[in-house]
Amino acid sequence: MRAAEPMELAGKRVLVAGAGVTGKSVVAALSTLDARITVTDGDAGRLSELDGLGAELVPGLAEPPDGTDLVVTSPGWRPSAPLLVAARAAGVEVIGDVELAWRIGQGLANPPKWLAVTGTNGKTTTVGMLEAILRTGGADAVACGNVGYAVLDAVRGGHEVLAVELSSFQLHWSNTLAPHASVVLNLAEDHIDWHGSLAEYAAAKGTIHARSATVIANADDEMSVRLAAEHGAPSANRVSFGLGTPRAGELGLVEDLLVDRAFVADPAHAEELCALADVRPPGPHNVANALAAAALARAFGVPADAVRKGLHDFTPGAHRAVEVAEIGGVRYVNDSKATNPHAAAGSLLAHEHLVWIAGGQLKGASVDELVAAAGGRLRGVVLLGVDSPVIGAAVARHAPDVPVRQVSSGDDEAMTAAVSAARAMARPGDVVLLAPAAASLDMFRNYAHRGDAFAQAVDALKAETQHDGG
Repeated sequence: MRAAEPMELAGKRVLVAGAGVTGKSVVAALSTLDARITVTDGDAGRLSELDGLGAELVPGLAEPPDGTDLVVTSPGWRPSAPLLVAARAAGVEVIGDVELAWRIGQGLANPPKWLAVTGTNGKTTTVGMLEAILRTGGADAVACGNVGYAVLDAVRGGHEVLAVELSSFQLHWSNTLAPHASVVLNLAEDHIDWHGSLAEYAAAKGTIHARSATVIANADDEMSVRLAAEHGAPSANRVSFGLGTPRAGELGLVEDLLVDRAFVADPAHAEELCALADVRPPGPHNVANALAAAALARAFGVPADAVRKGLHDFTPGAHRAVEVAEIGGVRYVNDSKATNPHAAAGSLLAHEHLVWIAGGQLKGASVDELVAAAGGRLRGVVLLGVDSPVIGAAVARHAPDVPVRQVSSGDDEAMTAAVSAARAMARPGDVVLLAPAAASLDMFRNYAHRGDAFAQAVDALKAETQHDGG
């Protein structure tokens, strides 16, 4: 059947799959289009929270009601969900909230420009940097998408330009999205349980480039380069960035400066963007994020001085390589957002000597490469969570002389025990680093809850140390 355009949905029957945060945003948007809305969810309690919004609420649907014209799914629903399989089999188009937002935006008198970011790691930091740069440059810009502010709400808010963080789940359900500029920051094994394979995960990420006017690749990441080549349109402007000296068409480093040879009048001459000292948090992975943000902003026309000031003024988000305290010459760093091995590698390799607190749900990812790369830096390892035996086995293979402690209790006290064990292993000048390399839902509500537990345990340790010293 012909795709149902949201601006033509008056009187059409739309089924919303999922009643969480995304579902609420979708219902609000569809209501403005005078669609006939049905919402389904397996959680009747969550479904009841949408009561009074003008939608029919039906728990646990396994197939779309007769006459359904369009299904809008929340990103967490897998393609194999019976309802979505049944919809496709019946010829009903299935899209996500991002695709709906794109189509609604294209119907506005002044459609917003989308600067789109995906990748396994660094997305939230990059869109935060990008938002800061854009606003410094005078644009009416907002960070949205998977960062926490729904992209539908941002589109309906009438903003000029959107710094959009997109997950592989959201991209899977998008089929006409055409950003002004797009980047895949990096790609490593993650979410295999949802996509079914690394190839499918990569393909979902690559679709961000399919209709993008400017395709941006990370020259230091093989998969980023490959996805740009395979998915970018032949007519797209192609730009890359990396931590080396840039060639024409690239952004990169010259000594301690971030420079641009892509968005300049004469690519023979680099334009200085900012100094390494302007990038926070520090570390090579965040320099790469800053270069990606700068490339996206430059594609939108932001001047170099706005890039420098925006990056300098950017405040990193919570639980992203944040130093909590220094106790007895040991620094305690919270990077709970490192929810997969690739993300943890950035933190581990940023420190010379450390005690690593790790563990949780690996989601099928391997940690051997991570442990092999970081083994020589490890003073000790403290493990907690359901997949801690997997990490422990990798340490035994690749760093057999590194002591490992296992924490077994299943609540916030586990983090207190982990911090105490790490303290016993650390020496002055070391870092105790929470970089779990795994998801948190086996023990905590989310990565933020885990990071808060770490910060609270460190604060308690600091208070105890000061009391003992007094």
